[in-house]
Amino acid sequence: MPVEALLPVQLGPERFPVARGARAGGWVFASGVMATDPKGGPAAELKDGARPLSSEPRWYREASRLFQCAEEVLHAGGTDLSRAVRTDQYFSDWRAVPFFHQVRRERCGSYIAPSTSILEPGLRLPQAGMAMEVIAVRPDSGLQLTPVYPPGLDVPATSSFVPVVKADDFVFVAGFLAAWKPGDLGGIAPEAKVPEGHLWKGNRIQLEADYIVRKKLKPALEGAGASLASAVKAQVYLADINDVPAFNQVWARHFGDRIPATTFVPTLNPGFAIADARCEINLIALAEAGTTKRNDVGSGSPAVCDGHPVAVRAGNFICFSGLVAADESGLVKAARAKRSDVSVQAQMDYLLDLAERTCREAGTTLANAVRIQQFHTNLKEFYPACRTWKRRLRGRPLPISALQVPGPLLVPGCTVQLDLWVYVP
Repeated sequence: MPVEALLPVQLGPERFPVARGARAGGWVFASGVMATDPKGGPAAELKDGARPLSSEPRWYREASRLFQCAEEVLHAGGTDLSRAVRTDQYFSDWRAVPFFHQVRRERCGSYIAPSTSILEPGLRLPQAGMAMEVIAVRPDSGLQLTPVYPPGLDVPATSSFVPVVKADDFVFVAGFLAAWKPGDLGGIAPEAKVPEGHLWKGNRIQLEADYIVRKKLKPALEGAGASLASAVKAQVYLADINDVPAFNQVWARHFGDRIPATTFVPTLNPGFAIADARCEINLIALAEAGTTKRNDVGSGSPAVCDGHPVAVRAGNFICFSGLVAADESGLVKAARAKRSDVSVQAQMDYLLDLAERTCREAGTTLANAVRIQQFHTNLKEFYPACRTWKRRLRGRPLPISALQVPGPLLVPGCTVQLDLWVYVP
């Protein structure tokens, strides 16, 4: 197979086959990394024992084990953290974040890949306080990594990550808030807020989104030889999913007919490093002078948001927009069942049909998925959703992760959103 499943395990009472990561060409993906034992269950570090206050802080122990697990996957794929180009972290408790940062500095040293950290209400393991996704390249891939520090682009004072990394034609931009002052220590920029004491001098989500694009994303891309026109994939985290229509007005104004594949993910509120922030955005683009080009795919299928592509092909990857099982009438009819397990499996059938059609259009198959994120409004639906994957792909271990996010999703009634990367051989 063009995609190699790394360190497969079997999860849950039905023993669903899940890969802890995937290798495709020169790229390695670590998925749903948590502090687990070799079988994917909770590691000893997640348990306090009889003397919980007598050892190192629990979240420090958990973060140490999490990084050990990430390194195991990367090593199985032939690489390590020094070759990471992007990490995404999800926390169920903000108090865990400083301990994660502490361990990350210890493990990664002077090079920390572009990073995004978000607060969400639930992880696959209820005992866990943190989960991570990693994208890295192999040292024998021929892909040259170049950290980029665009002038005037601040990063959070305690995070220490590189704001932008180039991997040949690919440009990875860290998650950014509408923050200002060195180290983001000034909080949300005044021009990204409605002036104090006023009700209608602008709209908060639009002010923040516009600030992030103009002051963060554009300088980051231009510093790496890319631009908004060459963007291929974005994840937009929102404290209020109802902000999407207003956000999309700003998104369309900046991107025009070149909107990247975009996934909207609801977060806790507060859900970001700055408590009153409304959104955070990370981005992937292509170097304008490179040979890798963007092509939209999935034109025969309905996009969730007007004007957005179903997916974008960039070189050997298809990056999908966030997918929910909805048509012009809302939640697809087959999924309007009273039993949640029946509904989520019908939703997954719709999503996998759409994804498979899009993959075929680009000359690949859903079996070549390298990064699968499922955002559930109820994590009890994760294993029923996995039954659909197992049935459709005949038990192939897939690099899948799951998070619980606040409802609703983009379309009322939908309870799972799929964010997907697929390799094109």
